[in-house]
Amino acid sequence: MGIAFVSVIAMSTQREIRQQAGTVEENRLRLEQGKAEQIVEALNTDLASTYVLYHQLKKHHWNVEGAEFHDVHEYLGEAAGRAEEAADELAERLQAIGGTPIASGKSLEEHAPVEPEGEDVYDIRTSLENDLEIYGEIIESLRDHVDLATNLGDHATAEVLRQILVEVEEDAHHLDHYLEDDTLVVSE
Repeated sequence: MGIAFVSVIAMSTQREIRQQAGTVEENRLRLEQGKAEQIVEALNTDLASTYVLYHQLKKHHWNVEGAEFHDVHEYLGEAAGRAEEAADELAERLQAIGGTPIASGKSLEEHAPVEPEGEDVYDIRTSLENDLEIYGEIIESLRDHVDLATNLGDHATAEVLRQILVEVEEDAHHLDHYLEDDTLVVSE
């Protein structure tokens, strides 16, 4: 029992780097190094943007109030879950083609071309409009990166991005519906 404990401690203090962050190694999928580097950069951008969206959706999920609280609260929680799943798919794909997924909060913030709202809590309409803005930027980026992957001959990455794009567009469409003027709530 004492030997197993020592072994666990030795493993937990291991400092050997297996792959330097920001590097792209040769991959077994036979995607040329230069092409893989371009795609890894694009996927890391999408990964960072998706995590910004995820955190903002969770913020709004936690802070939503009002007569339509339950439906919006539930929807935002589900949308955040889909964003988290998309981030996982992006990270796994870029790792499969030899890259390292960015993972630290600081790196995610630095790589994300989208700007999250601040820490303040806003009314739900403003919050959803801010979410929709990020969705729009992510949609444009995903479309560009589908084209990039296709043009570089990485059809599998293009397909992964297409599948994510379909879900992101669907979520944006639902948010757009929440922002319509038709409501059962009467303002005075």
